[in-house]
Amino acid sequence: MRIVVALGGNALLKRGEPMTAEAQYGNVRIAAAALADLARDHQIIVAHGNGPQVGLMALRSAAYAPDSPWPLDILGAETEGMIGYLIEQELMNALPPGTDCATLLTRVEVDPEDPAFQRATKPIGPTYTQEAAAQIAAKHRWSMVEEAAGHWRRVVPSPLPIAIPGIAPIRFLVEAGVCVICAGGGGIPVVRGANNKMEGVEAVIDKDRTSGLLARALEAHVLLMLTDVEAVFRDWGGPDQAAIAEISPDALDTMTFAEGSMGPKIIAASDFVRGGGDMAGIGRLQDARGIVEGRKGTRVCQPYSARKA
Repeated sequence: MRIVVALGGNALLKRGEPMTAEAQYGNVRIAAAALADLARDHQIIVAHGNGPQVGLMALRSAAYAPDSPWPLDILGAETEGMIGYLIEQELMNALPPGTDCATLLTRVEVDPEDPAFQRATKPIGPTYTQEAAAQIAAKHRWSMVEEAAGHWRRVVPSPLPIAIPGIAPIRFLVEAGVCVICAGGGGIPVVRGANNKMEGVEAVIDKDRTSGLLARALEAHVLLMLTDVEAVFRDWGGPDQAAIAEISPDALDTMTFAEGSMGPKIIAASDFVRGGGDMAGIGRLQDARGIVEGRKGTRVCQPYSARKA
């Protein structure tokens, strides 16, 4: 099967873990082992998040030049290259000799009129206490949100991806059997300006939504979103919390999920399955094979009666 795998930023750098090269190397090595195991039986295309990393680079930029920080599209390109290199190197070390792999910087087009530009929802960077978050928000004029109890993060606009301008070379490599790493961090956000020219914009695209767009464009069978939680849960944090093993897009429509974390995964999963994909899976990195085989995580698919013959 052809599988687009979306690695969550928190799967590559765990919440509360120091943002060091050593920590990043260690987590990528673990991710590569899980991906290589999956690649033994399936063709994989790898996308990844960059929330913690792009936020760290934004902090460094703001510290160096407070009045002229580097824009998020350029920082996104930097993290895509950095994380892509780490994944490619460790994946090549884990895959059989002779495997071909390529990492591509990927521009992703968004609508300049997307209302998301007026409302920041995408968490990036490290977590802070409430007091530290208030100080940093005042210093840099950044928006902050409590992502989890006692854990505050910066939030930025996250417009919807509408097209992948470089999909042709991606498809060419995939059809040639190359293991492609692309659309990192949701892709580099660009808009179509005057005379049809592309320009970068200040945003971070949700990598799950872009991964869904990528999966549909490549006619993948499975969209696999790997994160740091074992499954999708009903009544998350409530008295009736329960993991969901399998569910349809229509059933998911009746439920509510956090828009900055699980929400985009649910939408990406439902859109992919409704668009003709066989299955979308959500779960932990180490359970990648188990999710595909129906033993772990959450599988989103059409009811049996509605599936393709």
